[in-house]
Amino acid sequence: MSAIDTHGGDQHHDHPPHLAHHWETSQQQFEAGKLGMWLFLATEFLLFGGLFCAYAVYRLNHPELFEYGSRFLNTKWGAINTVVLIVSSLTMAGAVTAAQKGDNKLVKTLLALTFLGGAGFMCIKYVEYKHKFEHNIVWGTTFYEEPHHAAAAGADHGDGHAAADHADDSPAAAVPATAVTPPPVPQDEVIDGLVVTRSAIPPAAVGPEGLSLERLVTTEEHGAPELPVEDAGEPDPRHDPDRPANAHIFFGIYFCMTGLHGVHVLVGMGVIAWLFILTAKGRFSKDYFTPIDLGGLYWHVVDLIWIFLFPLLYLIG
Repeated sequence: MSAIDTHGGDQHHDHPPHLAHHWETSQQQFEAGKLGMWLFLATEFLLFGGLFCAYAVYRLNHPELFEYGSRFLNTKWGAINTVVLIVSSLTMAGAVTAAQKGDNKLVKTLLALTFLGGAGFMCIKYVEYKHKFEHNIVWGTTFYEEPHHAAAAGADHGDGHAAADHADDSPAAAVPATAVTPPPVPQDEVIDGLVVTRSAIPPAAVGPEGLSLERLVTTEEHGAPELPVEDAGEPDPRHDPDRPANAHIFFGIYFCMTGLHGVHVLVGMGVIAWLFILTAKGRFSKDYFTPIDLGGLYWHVVDLIWIFLFPLLYLIG
């Protein structure tokens, strides 16, 4: 039967305000919206699926890169982030259930908790990223360069590298430790009327080649300074003899996958904030809660992707 009455060609007088004119029933509109969201999420699975395939290929051919690189990831922070996202999924599911019952007050509370969960996740990820950027634990050849703050860090931690870092401004500091250079020609100087002959023996290196932070965390009997707890056991990739070739590739994959996931978390937080505003305006009821249901689907997929990323990146070793 046509939806046109005999008075003016308009739709039914009982047409719900949330029902678009091209749908016959609210159920039809809801099912179409859910199908559209699943099609969109399928493209998200394809996007991350390509990254997971790249991960699988590299790990199959170069397992040593992943075993080595995972040492630099903080498993504690990764586990906390996993718990945070799982809890946020529970609150989002609760918000959908509350919307189905028409309890907008509970919906707002649960949406706010979900938003805070996403914010907590991003704050923890910021702490992880900040530590890695400060120590040049990044993608590309920058991974093998000395951090710019190494001199200050050496002075603070007493790790014995401060002197070498302060000497980086000199031309001699640019020469690798393994390069063979002729001994300098001694030059005499007159200081306070005395002739001083400089030694032809070049100064010794600060430490033996291959010295790592892991080896510095030792004992009082050797007089070696003790590193802070957070640095203990984390090798310095610039001086680690166990570092595999192209170790930076792991961190290229790490930042690509976790960075893209972080963008999706931010988008999800924006969607949740938008749903909160609409809920506060009274746009939803037990007869119309489609946006909340679809937003919940997106958030669950974002959480699911992290559940795969955490063991694949953090629990390799």
